[in-house]
Amino acid sequence: MLSSVLDQFLISNRDAIIARARARVALRRSPKPTDLELAGIPLFLDQLGDALRKAKSSSVIDHDQIGKSAGHHGRDLQRMGLTIAQVVHDYGDVCQTITELAVQQKAPISGEEFQTLNLCLDDAIAEAVTEYSRQRERTIADQGTERLGILTHELRNLVNTATLSFESIKSGRVAPGGSTALLHSRTLMGLRDLLDRSLAEVRLDAGIESHQDISVAEFIEELEIGALLQAQARGHALAITPVERGVTIVGDRLILAATVANLLHNAFKFTRRHGSISLTTRSTPERVCFEVEDECGGLPLGKSDELFRPYEQRGADRTGVGLGLAMCLRAAKANGGEIRVRDLPGKGCIFTLDLPRKSTPPTVALDPVR
Repeated sequence: MLSSVLDQFLISNRDAIIARARARVALRRSPKPTDLELAGIPLFLDQLGDALRKAKSSSVIDHDQIGKSAGHHGRDLQRMGLTIAQVVHDYGDVCQTITELAVQQKAPISGEEFQTLNLCLDDAIAEAVTEYSRQRERTIADQGTERLGILTHELRNLVNTATLSFESIKSGRVAPGGSTALLHSRTLMGLRDLLDRSLAEVRLDAGIESHQDISVAEFIEELEIGALLQAQARGHALAITPVERGVTIVGDRLILAATVANLLHNAFKFTRRHGSISLTTRSTPERVCFEVEDECGGLPLGKSDELFRPYEQRGADRTGVGLGLAMCLRAAKANGGEIRVRDLPGKGCIFTLDLPRKSTPPTVALDPVR
């Protein structure tokens, strides 16, 4: 059996290792740490202790045992929503913390035991990542099947409505400028929005993101035409504030356009007829915020957080399946931002897409030519 110095060191300094590892991860810029990320540190320390106790030499450790435990850990991390980069970084941070603390305390740990520690780390990372990837692929496949069924259901409903309304207009039984024509127009715009949202979801799932500089003024102008048509079709008033030139963000234009369009679509959907919706863009030197305000009447008490869960719906209009806001939240995070909602009791809501603004490099004054 190997000396139990390292094993005893892990037991005696367990709390200190956890605290230091958390402090290390908190300083990490990429991948960005989360509150739940370090929940697996005690488990990993237990894995190391078990492996060290069973090791007979630096080349003979209980690979199966630590691999099995790490596999469970990887599955749990995937369910918690952590990224695969976070899994790898967290294991590395824990081992770095152990090494640094041992050096500071001048613990009499042999090089052979440190080699065993590194072998345990290799086993843990390999198995945790393998199981994480396996679970992620399974989750994506299950979600893909479910989403395909949902997409087919929504497409069928919209196409049926568009077909029936078009047949009524073509037959001459209804006026081309009446309510049926408005329904037909709304249905076609619903089809377009559904396809845009679905394409954005596919890009997010596949990690296909094309980040580029986006002029906010041009971005809003592109959205304005379709948004005004939707507002007119539903009998709403839409106010869009102008944006100063020179404000720029960096992100995936298609995904961000689908996000703002979905926020507007929800505002049109839940606002009472002849109500007002506004799209306001505010900017600071660091942030750009797109605010969509509606007149939905406000939210039930304590329900704001539930809006971003998949399949969650609000209001009397139950069309759709409630995936839009969940997609918006994912899109915002993928572009370095966030989504917030502010309730206006008795009036409506304000949904805010908050994104980082691209900084403008300082101008350097040149010396005059002499």
